[in-house]
Amino acid sequence: MLKILLPTIMLVPTIWAVPAKHLWSTALSYSLIISLTSLAWLKSSAESGWSFLNPYMATDPLSIPLLALTCWLLPLMILASQNHTASEPSSRQRTYITLLTSLQIFLIMAFGATEIIMFYIMFEATLIPTLVIITRWGNQTERLNAGTYFLFYTLAGSLPLLVALLLLQNSTGTLSLLTLQYAPSLQLSSFADKLWWAGCLLAFLVKMPLYGAHLWLPKAHVEAPIAGSMVRAAVLLKLGGYGMMRMMIMLEPLTKELSYPFIIFALWGVIMTGSICLRQTDLKSLIAYSSVSHMGLVAAGILIQTPWGFTGALILMIAHGLTSSALFCLANTNYERTHSRTMVLARGLQMVLPLMTTWWFIASLANLALPPLPNLMGELMIITSLLHWSWWTIALTGAGTLITAGYSLYMFLMTQRGPLPAHIMSLDPTHSREHLLLALHLLPLILLITKPELIWGWTA
Repeated sequence: MLKILLPTIMLVPTIWAVPAKHLWSTALSYSLIISLTSLAWLKSSAESGWSFLNPYMATDPLSIPLLALTCWLLPLMILASQNHTASEPSSRQRTYITLLTSLQIFLIMAFGATEIIMFYIMFEATLIPTLVIITRWGNQTERLNAGTYFLFYTLAGSLPLLVALLLLQNSTGTLSLLTLQYAPSLQLSSFADKLWWAGCLLAFLVKMPLYGAHLWLPKAHVEAPIAGSMVRAAVLLKLGGYGMMRMMIMLEPLTKELSYPFIIFALWGVIMTGSICLRQTDLKSLIAYSSVSHMGLVAAGILIQTPWGFTGALILMIAHGLTSSALFCLANTNYERTHSRTMVLARGLQMVLPLMTTWWFIASLANLALPPLPNLMGELMIITSLLHWSWWTIALTGAGTLITAGYSLYMFLMTQRGPLPAHIMSLDPTHSREHLLLALHLLPLILLITKPELIWGWTA
């Protein structure tokens, strides 16, 4: 565990010590070495499920895929941000990379924590670098408004969780994930217990986000710079799903009745946000709403608490992390050339940038869950387990799948096909940096088809 965490922490002094001309190449190569080392986690499978165990941190098959995704993303964020921070003074570039690195440190400690209270602290700590990245490096004047939304939604959701955890500590005497699963199940019957149940899950449902508590996400995505959008789509939303999977063990007898409204909200959200995507004009906003729709499926899969639901949710979280991050990178390459996120103003780009269209095509197909990609595997497992739970859900999930296919193809056709608008006179050619960035997103996704057990989690 420390083999990854200590080098990540030491990346911060390295960034400030290295000469300005070598800043990006050093940060990139250093973080790539860390991410390649982190793939060693995927190898381990101890009999007990827990491995790399020390008093505070450990990994198990649920956290390993998310940890590997976190480490994989830092070099990609550094690659993606190089162009649009190039004009800034060196100290600001260093601050920017330091914030991204600190985000990775907090995320590794959150996913690796064995004490729930440490997970909570790190869950909250990720708020600070993200907020600074949105409000300082965002594109429009709306960014302060987006930062405020992000801050208050997350804080309002997670304060009840803190109270719920302190109550849990009081009643069981421990908050360690290693011992809580063996603790006798709590006798939950009163109205206060139901409030405690809601407090435990609210923070994670806001973070996911559940439809209804999702208003912070499109704002934060649209205003954030590219690295902010990437890390939020790929990893920060997964903190919600991961937290829910960890807390579900303790909420046992109540979930059967109390989870109905949340499952309905999640499935209704899949259809609603999909329909919103169909009439979006803003490219980044479309990708952000599609994230809400995919995470709705994940929330439903976790709340019905079947092994298939859990497995499907974990697979979909990893697959969505890579796909959605790749789509944000593609939207950013368009934005850097046309300086507009409006889809009508930048279309027909296949004529000018044909190789970029290939990446758009693969990413759009991954977004609509083309077989045999892991996206489809995750969605099918969740839909199957939902159907087994209640056959009415087929109407909602079926419509959601159709709408997803619709807006993914709409996004691809709108940006790539058709005549080139008259106002586009000259565009920069694509850089090998951008092709490397997209290859590093989509190759892991394609390679996971061959060995999906890496991201099955501990239920299989």
